[in-house]
Amino acid sequence: MKLIANIKNPNRLLWLFLAAWWIINIIQAAFTELANDEAYYRMFAENLSWGYFDHPPMVALLIWMGNFIGGELGVRLFVTMLQPVYLYALWMIIRPAKPAKEDVSLFILIAAAIPILQLYGFIATPDAPLMFFTGLFLLCYKKFTEQNSWKYALLMGLTIGALAYSKYHGALVVAITVLSNLKLLKNPKFYFSCIIALLMITPHLWWQYQHDWASFRYHLVSRGRDFEWSFVTEYILNVFAVFNPFLFPIFVKGWWKAHAKEPVLRALNAISVGFILFFLASTTKGYAQPQWIIPATFGIIAILFQYTRNRGGMLRNYTVKIAWITIALVALVRIEMIFNPLELKFEIFDNKTSNAQLAEIAAGRPIIFDGSYTGASKYSFYTGGKAYAQPSINNRTSQYELKNDDDSYAGQPVIMEFYGQSDSSRTLELANGKIFKYIENKCFIPVRKIEVDITPSMPTEVQRGESLKMKISIRNPYPYSYNIDGIITRIGMVWDRRGEAPRVVPLNIKGVLKPGGSLEAEVSTEVPYDLNLKEYRTGITIANTAAASWFNSKITNVKITE
Repeated sequence: MKLIANIKNPNRLLWLFLAAWWIINIIQAAFTELANDEAYYRMFAENLSWGYFDHPPMVALLIWMGNFIGGELGVRLFVTMLQPVYLYALWMIIRPAKPAKEDVSLFILIAAAIPILQLYGFIATPDAPLMFFTGLFLLCYKKFTEQNSWKYALLMGLTIGALAYSKYHGALVVAITVLSNLKLLKNPKFYFSCIIALLMITPHLWWQYQHDWASFRYHLVSRGRDFEWSFVTEYILNVFAVFNPFLFPIFVKGWWKAHAKEPVLRALNAISVGFILFFLASTTKGYAQPQWIIPATFGIIAILFQYTRNRGGMLRNYTVKIAWITIALVALVRIEMIFNPLELKFEIFDNKTSNAQLAEIAAGRPIIFDGSYTGASKYSFYTGGKAYAQPSINNRTSQYELKNDDDSYAGQPVIMEFYGQSDSSRTLELANGKIFKYIENKCFIPVRKIEVDITPSMPTEVQRGESLKMKISIRNPYPYSYNIDGIITRIGMVWDRRGEAPRVVPLNIKGVLKPGGSLEAEVSTEVPYDLNLKEYRTGITIANTAAASWFNSKITNVKITE
């Protein structure tokens, strides 16, 4: 406290607070086990690329940069460095003309009282670089609107490009900023910024083109679900929770009374509400994850700081007290995340023990998980063992769909995660409370790359019980022969819908598929009578083990009618 009292420069005091916050995050990063998605993104970093199945590459680059340290800290090190910088950028945007030390203290307390910031200050996810480059973009935007210079037009373009490489939500940051200041559309320098950003992301767009726009298809099509009211109610509760339910009402009142004149402050106000409303609207198409709205934090902190500072008195005292209470509760949560005295069963606990159990039964054999991309990633991280997440109709697909690790396991004995019915399956209870059911495969032969074409193409609307006649063309790119007998190697029509168990209708196709060869057959199948009057993903799957496989044909969305 004496050290703080002796610091007269508010900016130095801010950096002292931010440095202390960073040290706490470093300790947390080093001693907290990886969350599921962190292990998945760490797998990205094993092979740097211009793109990945479900995310741009920035998070992979950050994790790769920390590989020299190893362990959880290596995964998170460079992520922890981002938060102090983007909080300082926000301070530079909203600080008063003549800031006092009390202003710095209020700013830091409000930021520390936002729960979502506490978590994403050390967790290695794409949200960390998204926040970092959002802060830099807004700071460059402030300078650009003040000076209208080519220098800041260039810097703003670079930050827009970096946003695109961080997370696709960055496009929403830029779009809302433009909507808050339509004069940008009349400024040639802004278009210069856009050109710079487009040039930056050209390698990523080329990667997307080469991979059939995998990321865009996944986010815009595959994630869709039927509307449920629980999506809305849970989203609203999450908004209050991640932004502090005791401070959020003050933000709402402050936003309502805000009359920002500066373009960057208008952008902050618009981003805060724009993100919340945009993803509220998205709940009509599926579940909205709470971290998707994290850029709104910039506007929420700005409004809370300005509104509280300008009114002082009881409001300031209330805000400060709530902030300290929140920080105390967060400290308890942080301790729990490291030591787990409550013995909770959660994804950041018991990873080392659980994966050691898996390694013991594997006994050096690769483990092929049933679509569990996080399970495979964690197993590789904590044991160094070989693992692959077999794309499966039971789960969503992932970056593993674009990896060829399964090819290297061909002909080898493997352990396969399996949750169907089989006399040869075994069960293992893991330390994390999960049950791992598996079978032992003495000679694994992949089928993932076998290509199937359907002629004519699947109709987009069919009736229950309708008979479908089609010509099936099968091409084998592997150097293995497959005896399609309907027992060991099977071909089926998949009817899949999120929230329901996938239905696989066997197709009467038999024959030998030679290495590099092809096979054609004309088949007839009926649309199952008990399908719901909804839309299903359909296509052909090939399986040669008891475990499920992914689609080998193009996926078609088909609506079921009476």
